[in-house]
Amino acid sequence: MSTSNLHSMIEVRRHLHQIPELGFQEWKTQRYLLDFIARLPQDYLEVKTWRTGILVRVQGTVGKRTLGWRADMDGLPLTEETSYDFSSRHPGQMHACGHDMHMAIGLGILSHFANNPVKDHLLFIFQPAEEGPGGAEPMLATDEFTRWKPDQLFGLHIGPDYPVGTIATRPGILFANTSELFIDLVGTSGHASLPHRANDMVITASQLAMQLQTIVSRNIDPLDSAILTLGKVTIGTKQNIIPGSARLEGTIRTLSIDVMDKIKERVSSLVHGIEIGFQCKASIDWGANYCQVTNNEALTRSFMDWAGSKGNVEVIECREAMAGEDFGYFLKEIPGFMFWLGVDTPYGLHHPQLEPDEEAIPIAIRLMIKYLETQAQ
Repeated sequence: MSTSNLHSMIEVRRHLHQIPELGFQEWKTQRYLLDFIARLPQDYLEVKTWRTGILVRVQGTVGKRTLGWRADMDGLPLTEETSYDFSSRHPGQMHACGHDMHMAIGLGILSHFANNPVKDHLLFIFQPAEEGPGGAEPMLATDEFTRWKPDQLFGLHIGPDYPVGTIATRPGILFANTSELFIDLVGTSGHASLPHRANDMVITASQLAMQLQTIVSRNIDPLDSAILTLGKVTIGTKQNIIPGSARLEGTIRTLSIDVMDKIKERVSSLVHGIEIGFQCKASIDWGANYCQVTNNEALTRSFMDWAGSKGNVEVIECREAMAGEDFGYFLKEIPGFMFWLGVDTPYGLHHPQLEPDEEAIPIAIRLMIKYLETQAQ
């Protein structure tokens, strides 16, 4: 792929950056991707859609195996605060997790192989709803995916903390198990002057919030990584009204499925105790649950060795991250790996001022073209 073609993918990224869409609403994004794919040579291509996602198969010259590459598509419900002249045109929505870059990289790799097929089939997966409610698990179960299911599968995620020209990954677990947490408490509202006639959910929610923070510190082995964070509490409407309902929203992250199960068990016990102790009604919704991203040991080590010697990038063996990624559902079924792609920006993922260095795009495209050519010969 020529240098000019590689850098043209930066313009693709900029267009995609302007049209972020939430999970399973990526209709403009899908249309843009399909139009781009339609302009490629079609001799070796087969295209299928699933909801707002896309599967593109590049027919191999021999076709004994299928190697897969995945790019996620959705944006976040976030108001952009970058300095870009190509910022989001969709109010309250932003590509603040790098999925615009992921798609541009995927299209760049696909463009090369549409013109230069290799022996093995290649499957390019443009997956919706990674940020929620989760697109990988239902996509994995579809007839379309099953028909073209790859033998190996790879993907990347932009890494703000790493310099451009660097990739970081590790054999084994890379990203954590995650679960959303929503707790609703219902008591009795009333006037502030008559507290004895109400059942105050400010007090109840406050007590529960403090109790939940004891789970990791007092119920989980200190050598096991775990997080329980409450990020949003909604209570009340006015200073002189005792609120009769409250909602607590949070997230749980662990590096072990057993630890996740134990935390959920303790959350359920504490919520049940709150019901009894504060004479209220409570319910729990676990929301979206994401499986840990576990890289195949042999494939990842082989890729790291190859990239370090022939990929023209610096390779770092990183630690596990408590981030969540529904790519883990694919890796439960298919050997493969994910890696961080250095984009060198002071603002982290999901930050409204995230501005990744776009020079990482051609670096990733060149890297994966070389790697897939090596693997698919």
